[in-house]
Amino acid sequence: MMSDHSNPDEKQIFEPLDPEPRLLMGPGPVDVYPQVLKAMSNSMLGQFDPQFTEYMNQVMALYRQVYCTENRWTFLVNGTARAGIEACLTSLISPGDRVLVPVFGRFGHLLTEIARRSGGEVICIETEWGSVFTPDQLADAIRQHQPKLVALVHGDTSTTMAQPLDEIGPICREAGLLTYVDATATLGGMQLDTDAWCLDAISAGLQKCMSGPPGTSPVTLSNRAAEQVQARKHVEAGIRSADADDADGVVIQSNYLDLAMLMDYWSPLRLNHHTESTAMLYGARECARVVLQEGLEAGFRRHRLTSRALRAGLTAMGLELFGDPVHRMDNVTGVHVPQAINEEGAVRAALLGDFGIEIGTSFGPLQGKIWRIGTMGYVCRKANVLRCLSAMESVLRRHGFGLSLIHISEPTRLGMISYAVFCLK
Repeated sequence: MMSDHSNPDEKQIFEPLDPEPRLLMGPGPVDVYPQVLKAMSNSMLGQFDPQFTEYMNQVMALYRQVYCTENRWTFLVNGTARAGIEACLTSLISPGDRVLVPVFGRFGHLLTEIARRSGGEVICIETEWGSVFTPDQLADAIRQHQPKLVALVHGDTSTTMAQPLDEIGPICREAGLLTYVDATATLGGMQLDTDAWCLDAISAGLQKCMSGPPGTSPVTLSNRAAEQVQARKHVEAGIRSADADDADGVVIQSNYLDLAMLMDYWSPLRLNHHTESTAMLYGARECARVVLQEGLEAGFRRHRLTSRALRAGLTAMGLELFGDPVHRMDNVTGVHVPQAINEEGAVRAALLGDFGIEIGTSFGPLQGKIWRIGTMGYVCRKANVLRCLSAMESVLRRHGFGLSLIHISEPTRLGMISYAVFCLK
């Protein structure tokens, strides 16, 4: 008999974990590189073991290459991608600082929420979901509002749109303000030139194009950003040295996400701030190593090609792609739910239950109106796209979506169109 968990004295051991395999083609998380899973199973080390601190140094060196930066302060913040976002914003924003947040999807609203909780005077500018901002729009907003920090998302998976950054960073640098970027959905899958684009602080996660598990957040800080963080440095009493001096700035409100103390932890000082997540550091190291071994440009090309093939197949199916085609992300595709589909959730449930494929819907004004299909990291492969298209065709037919006769004459046609994109490259 199944337990209803109403008896607190009942002892349950359960069976060993054995999850059914899935093909994760939503907006993240995605399937993990096998090499990463293997690396994470290595032996535990103490956090100040010379082997482990050398691995920490290697992680810093690897992510400098992934971020295309010379920034000294490039390291991990333990926690999901949101921990990296909050560490950057809460450490950079002092109470009363004016912060400009351009919102073009759900995650711009997240930056607004965190900036406000950090005490910032937040000014939002918004554009329609499915579009992004022009450099002129942002330059005008900067001149009008005179912020101390601009915080924006690079690729917002809720809308599948990517905000160009190459002109925005220099605009902010020239105006003398800092730029923070949430690159959770783009790191490793789209071009992100930290130094060339004059970006001061960036955070990301592993669970998207880096194809690792969620649980740690790579961040990088320019010297300008690091100076602002160090101006608020305060070391907790239990671990501070006798000659330690606090900075004059306002104490960073979070202890755990205090970048000033984390910088000491990742420096030769090895401040005993917290116990580094050993398995996640192993995983983050291997994620970066795998991405760099392929080559950043080769990885970007793979993501562009795979998304182009997926979109060719979806279009051939008679489905309409979502959003501004010029600014679509290279690793997530939005597609309108056809009017003939009464319950979009039933389509996703059938894909998962019958074919083992997970895709997503969206949030806010797009919830239930679009599907989001990810082609990121280890998932970003020809076989997975063809499998996804074949499964979607079967499920849509079963749910009453009549595929256009000009697009389909036999079930293999869709796969052939997508396959041709791979062959042409």
